[in-house]
Amino acid sequence: MTKLLFRTNRAIAIQVLSRYKSNAAPQTLTTVRIKDKDHITDEYTNVTPKILSYLGRNLHLQKGNPLSIVRQRIVEYFYRRFTHRGKPTFSVYDNLSPVVSTKQNFDDLLIPNDHPSRLKSDCYYINKDTLLRAHMTAHQTELLRSGLDNFLMIGDVYRRDEIDSTHFPVFHQVDAVRSQRKEELFCDKPDLEIFEPEFDSSNPNAFKNSIMDPMKQSCHTLEATKLMESQLKNHLIGLCKALFGENIKHRWVEAYFPFTHPSWELEIYYENKWLEVLGCGIVRNEILANIGPNNSIAYAFGLGLERLAMAMYKIPDIRLMWSTDSGFLNQFQIENINANITYKPVSVYPQCTNDISFWLPETLTVDTFTNNDFYDLVRDVGGDIIEQVKLKDKFIHPKTKKHSLCYSIVYRHLERTLTQAEVNKIHKQIENAVVKNYNVVIR
Repeated sequence: MTKLLFRTNRAIAIQVLSRYKSNAAPQTLTTVRIKDKDHITDEYTNVTPKILSYLGRNLHLQKGNPLSIVRQRIVEYFYRRFTHRGKPTFSVYDNLSPVVSTKQNFDDLLIPNDHPSRLKSDCYYINKDTLLRAHMTAHQTELLRSGLDNFLMIGDVYRRDEIDSTHFPVFHQVDAVRSQRKEELFCDKPDLEIFEPEFDSSNPNAFKNSIMDPMKQSCHTLEATKLMESQLKNHLIGLCKALFGENIKHRWVEAYFPFTHPSWELEIYYENKWLEVLGCGIVRNEILANIGPNNSIAYAFGLGLERLAMAMYKIPDIRLMWSTDSGFLNQFQIENINANITYKPVSVYPQCTNDISFWLPETLTVDTFTNNDFYDLVRDVGGDIIEQVKLKDKFIHPKTKKHSLCYSIVYRHLERTLTQAEVNKIHKQIENAVVKNYNVVIR
């Protein structure tokens, strides 16, 4: 697959950033350029220059990055577990473009129009029809439509979120699909069927599939569902043992995802607590029916590389994944990807914490103000020295009825000590930006 490179046009980046530095209305923006392509902006556009700067970094492919090591171990497990005539049956797609349509990211996966994952507060939209993918599952339909049966999708995904040591607006996922036809699933029991007798696979529109039964989809037989569930769970438990050791304790938790049913989450008991490591389930038959001949059943799963790497290598801060410091990266320059590694801090630098409080304009309240908008603004101004932003207090004045918010911003550089003077300078820039962008009054 052709390697895609991304860059942000500086003039466009300045234009996008103008939302934080002037009172210009969003409609004054015209385009955002990504990989030499101009995307028309509109009222949905909320992608920032800082987020665009992460495009093309591909940490999961960089030698010596812990995310790349975990990726290699997962791929190796599936290559070893699934072979046909000596060749791996799983294909790997790890350089797909992160720019996707809302159809790919939501509609093709049966995500309802009113689902909260579609909100501007959760996603980075380029415009109302295009966004930076929120999950690798966004590529599932296109790969199935191309005729693939078993594949891994690996890459960076983008979600607006809180700021702390375990959350970052860009992280990396592995998603997978394994589909089987009747002759593959029931190779030794040809009398069994994937679909219920009343389901006509040649005309699936005549049968409205239901997920009311917690055990299975109405179109599938119980035997097919249970066999797929057994395979899925065995394969994923095997993966966890390959990563965390043969004696790792685990448990399954029932879950809900719009694109699978039934669905589960897998948790492992690690470092004296239960840690969720992945979500999975039986792919909704409607998804398979929408892409062509409907003669198979499939399972799918998704997991986050950062969560696994931080647990496996005892990495305390997610921002370290982006570090270019040789003291960090050299710890992961290994020949044996299965080697036991425990991250050793290069050095520990002190935090600086400043609070920011402001009165909201009459058009906003403490409940309608979007925290993720504020987090993006702080990150754009402060960059990667922002370790955490936390809503500290909401206040409504008893007499004036004015609404006020207070946030604590924690600053820390990963490679040197910050002085309070330089933190105060950046903090002042954040104050000025929030005043200009939201018309607030600093308290």
